[in-house]
Amino acid sequence: MSRFTALPVTAGVIALTAGAAWADCADDAAIAAYVADYLAKTPAAALVPDGNMEDARCTQDKLVAALVPHLGPAIGYKAGLTSKPAQERFGAAEPVAGVLYQNMMLEDGAEVSATFGARSLFEADLILVVGDAAINDATTLEEAIDHISAVHPFIELPDLAYAEGQPISAVTLTANGVAARLGVLGAPLPVEDGAVMLAALADMTVTVRDAEGEVLSQAPGAAVLGNPVNAALWLMSKGYEFKAGDLISVGSIGPLLAPPQAKGSASVTYDGLPGNPVISVTFTD
Repeated sequence: MSRFTALPVTAGVIALTAGAAWADCADDAAIAAYVADYLAKTPAAALVPDGNMEDARCTQDKLVAALVPHLGPAIGYKAGLTSKPAQERFGAAEPVAGVLYQNMMLEDGAEVSATFGARSLFEADLILVVGDAAINDATTLEEAIDHISAVHPFIELPDLAYAEGQPISAVTLTANGVAARLGVLGAPLPVEDGAVMLAALADMTVTVRDAEGEVLSQAPGAAVLGNPVNAALWLMSKGYEFKAGDLISVGSIGPLLAPPQAKGSASVTYDGLPGNPVISVTFTD
């Protein structure tokens, strides 16, 4: 979506990968094979399955550069595994980080194939919009929210991508950019009073419903690291630097779900945010 400003391909991760020359990155052949499978929506082999996080971050940089021609430039970052259940599911001790691409952003009410990826999933999420670069000096939630200009309801449509039997861990998820594929972006909610918005983000109730109105999941905003804004602070603690206009996906607010569970469409309600917004996605055959 052209209203977003693109980031340099490796912006924000340079500090993480300064030692990339010593990291055991996936080689060019492995990156090319993954990209080919990703574009074909074919389950792929795991990247650096025996590696460490330095290997994963180096590999992610190479993969982002290879995917930008297909997905558009990077427009922000995503935190993943930001809840304890998600970390436990994938054997992680802390969140993981990836990037958001310009062409992955869809409008509210978008129609997508139920098989939009190799291993298609959906989840309730939220986007923070960086207001200015002074956020990089923030060390508390109260300081950070003063430099967030808006929040967007967001249904992420991730793609685990890896074939059944391949290891899916913090390392392999980081290597593939935390399963980025698509996402449905709701209208922006301006941050007019930081303290009010900060409380709303923690206290909101996020409910996912299927096409028949049945509740598939329900979780408070506090399920994300105590407050979704902590996702931005965590990313900065790992060396990421933001600039005005960057988007930050805070991670799952509730469990990962499969498109068939939606029975044709899914809606997400954010009770407690201004206007109690609702966004939706329709899954086609």
